[in-house]
Amino acid sequence: MQYWDLVKHLAMREIKARYKQSFLGLLWVVLNPFFQMVILSFVFSNIVKFPSLGIPYPVFLYAGLLPWVYFSTAIGASMNVLIDNSPLVKKIYFPREILVFSSLIAKTFDFFLSSILFIALLIYFKITFTWYMLIFIPIFLIQFLFTYGLGLLLSALNLFYRDVQFLFNLILTLWFYLTPVIYATEFFPEQYRWIFKINPMSVFINAYRQVLFTGTMPNIGSLGIGIGISIGLFAGSYLLFKRLEGIFADVA
Repeated sequence: MQYWDLVKHLAMREIKARYKQSFLGLLWVVLNPFFQMVILSFVFSNIVKFPSLGIPYPVFLYAGLLPWVYFSTAIGASMNVLIDNSPLVKKIYFPREILVFSSLIAKTFDFFLSSILFIALLIYFKITFTWYMLIFIPIFLIQFLFTYGLGLLLSALNLFYRDVQFLFNLILTLWFYLTPVIYATEFFPEQYRWIFKINPMSVFINAYRQVLFTGTMPNIGSLGIGIGISIGLFAGSYLLFKRLEGIFADVA
């Protein structure tokens, strides 16, 4: 990749800037989803008591929380990446999609660092390790493509209309509750489960849980829909992004 050194530099710059002069440093990457898991586990396993399909609720929840936190934080960073790097956009020529890509790489680092705690939870709750767990990686790559496509779209729109970030934050809140992060899809009445088939994040989280906990392949039909949406979104967003790229410097 011609600009790979630039991608690495931008990603490392973001990682270092985020934890500069922080006492706990990179531990915040793990502590953030961990404490969310602790609080939500207490509420939804002791008070509301959501079913977790025979899986200990903390590890069931964390398997949904990790990809969701990655998605929401990556999109949040992507939306503002052109604005935050306006001096670069105005003065130096390089493909602007690199800014979005490097931001996602930085968040991917956080994701896999947080996954260390998840592995510890799997061991603690004596979840059997199987070869199917390796399918976790291709599922993540599909989610990465979906997140990258949406990040390209929102970063371009937010550069022209700054209230896009506020509108999407409201959408993200609703999206969270329509995604099986804190509950299983079986919790919903059957007539409403079609929502999860057209929601890519539901598809990804259910696929993660299938390969991690059931020792089986993910639902190929549902994952196929997720792949189709991801490819379509990325292709459309990339074309729009490149079409608008020529006037980014005038707006940034």
